[in-house]
Amino acid sequence: MGIGGIISAIIVGLIVGALGRLVVPGKQDIAIWLTIVVGIVAALIGSAIAGALGLGGLLTLIIQVVLAAGGVYMIANARSGRSVGR
Repeated sequence: MGIGGIISAIIVGLIVGALGRLVVPGKQDIAIWLTIVVGIVAALIGSAIAGALGLGGLLTLIIQVVLAAGGVYMIANARSGRSVGR
């Protein structure tokens, strides 16, 4: 992976992570860099799942955002020690 691939992964991770944060109700007390990491991981896993299922386009993005929302929710919950969205 070259510098272009790294920059692309960061941009996609930022977008997917931000969309994931928007889906989770309430305030999430996690750093932006952690949101980006969650987004990058969600984008990679979501792409693999969509590819394995033969899906593409918008369905891939939906899978990625759902995974990012789940990741943001779990991390925010673990860091705060309380329920998110209350």
